[in-house]
Amino acid sequence: MNLKYTVALCTHNHADRLIRTLSDLSRLKPPTAGWELLLVDNASSDSTAAILADPGWHPRSAEVRIVHEETLGLSHARNRAIEEAHGEYLLFMDDDETPDPEWLLAYEAAIREHAPDALGGRIEVLFEGERPGWLTDELLGFLGQLDHGAADWLTRENTPFYGGNFVVRKDLFTRVGGFDTGLGRRGLANEGGEDTEFYRRLIGAGCRVRWVPEAVIHHRIQATKLRRGYFLDLHYRQGRMEGSRAAKGRHRLPPRHLFGQLWRALQKAIGQRLRKGADSSLRLEMNVAYFIGYIHGWSQQPPED
Repeated sequence: MNLKYTVALCTHNHADRLIRTLSDLSRLKPPTAGWELLLVDNASSDSTAAILADPGWHPRSAEVRIVHEETLGLSHARNRAIEEAHGEYLLFMDDDETPDPEWLLAYEAAIREHAPDALGGRIEVLFEGERPGWLTDELLGFLGQLDHGAADWLTRENTPFYGGNFVVRKDLFTRVGGFDTGLGRRGLANEGGEDTEFYRRLIGAGCRVRWVPEAVIHHRIQATKLRRGYFLDLHYRQGRMEGSRAAKGRHRLPPRHLFGQLWRALQKAIGQRLRKGADSSLRLEMNVAYFIGYIHGWSQQPPED
């Protein structure tokens, strides 16, 4: 089967969001080369299977395939997409996103001009509820917003692409490996990191990664994420994961300097809240949550024998 592109969309128990995403895919302008849409149903127990079984949403220009991955976890689902894809390039997106109609064409133009190993595109947030006053522009990156500016090559570890909008040449996975199944979302667990870890492996392997700002995806933000607790939980879980990994093979008791960092972060957060109010202190409170999680993750990691 001679296909140039596989759009891979992994989904788990997001039937309410998936309906709109599938509808929005019908507005995509097709690339000039052949493409397929690969849906990976990751152990869904809601009405996802019934929605996917209805052919009414199929884009006319694409071949559509649906596969089931019963091992729960976004990294497992993405690795299954790698195994199943027929295209030369895999384009990854999420089930709560709306791609710009020119999304595929923008990536195709960059691939034709530069023949890169991988590509990343811009992500804009699209609020489904009223944006609260405390949600400053500084915090939008934690909701998935990403913009590295003008088109260029990505060469540094601190300029990653995000999992909701990136492309990889399929044969590259045999060289750098797939996604780390110890990272990424699992059901309701508010965790991630598999995308940036994979990006760093690409950079470390000397791969050519192109930034394509014209390839825009809109990440729809549900009202349930527009609360302070979501951001605090996100950072606590990130810290716990990193602390657990850092502690491997070391003493279970966290080093003293971590408690010093936690104390200083707590002082800054309290001081900011007292001076300027709760709307101004969330970013500093997120640092506190991160260090609490890091210490917890470190202390819960048993030392290796």
